Amino acid sequence: MSPAKKDIKDIADLPYYKDEHGEVLKGMGIETLEQLYEALSDEERFQEIVEQKKLKGIGQKHADHWIEVIEESLGTEAEAEGPSEEAKETEAPVPKARKKKKEVEEEPKTEIEEPTAEVVPEGGYVTKLKPELDDRTKDLLTKRQEIDSRRPAFRRQEWFRFQRLGEKWRKPRGIHSKMRRHYGYRPPIVSIGYRGPKEVRDYHPSGFREVMVHNPAQLEKVDPKKEAVRVGGTVGYKKRLVIEKRADELGIRILNRMG
Repeated sequence: MSPAKKDIKDIADLPYYKDEHGEVLKGMGIETLEQLYEALSDEERFQEIVEQKKLKGIGQKHADHWIEVIEESLGTEAEAEGPSEEAKETEAPVPKARKKKKEVEEEPKTEIEEPTAEVVPEGGYVTKLKPELDDRTKDLLTKRQEIDSRRPAFRRQEWFRFQRLGEKWRKPRGIHSKMRRHYGYRPPIVSIGYRGPKEVRDYHPSGFREVMVHNPAQLEKVDPKKEAVRVGGTVGYKKRLVIEKRADELGIRILNRMG
């Protein structure tokens, strides 16, 4: 914590001041507060006093505090005495306080003008094609989504008892199976009541009707407004490139595009 403020009338009244500092300052030609203020305001003399550590125990923070204290003391004295008219003409301007190094070393930053044109990087996001659907189809897709959200997960009988069975679905066939007989305390099994609307049963979640293709010629029969294609798993890499290129030309969406 900084020491309590008191009336500063001499160098010896400054905070952090020691008797050994007076001899060093006198050797540098500094005996009054005005001379010390001018020395600390000058960058070269400031380095000589503080950075070369001629005054033991006085660092940059202490010197900055001295400048603030001297400014306050000189300002109060000037207000109390009041400068005369002759003194106003002959009075030398009070030197400004030394600027901190950070402020001196900072250079004006040049603003970089960014290009106004929109640049899309290679491989950037491209909006996917959307289907053209009538109101009835949209309502049926919404209803199907609601049914999907509340449909339970169907798991194999006693999947929790034997790890080797896994969670894949198998119909229970045992004569005494309580699950097959739809007992309430057994898990649900696949039933017709869980199905969605028949009219949108083969639709992709995006709203397109899926069409399987294996060669570019099959793309000619696809309606790009209502149908999207899925490339068969047995199609090779070279033919897939040809199919994707032709689909882009026709404006057809590919559901399992490479990459």
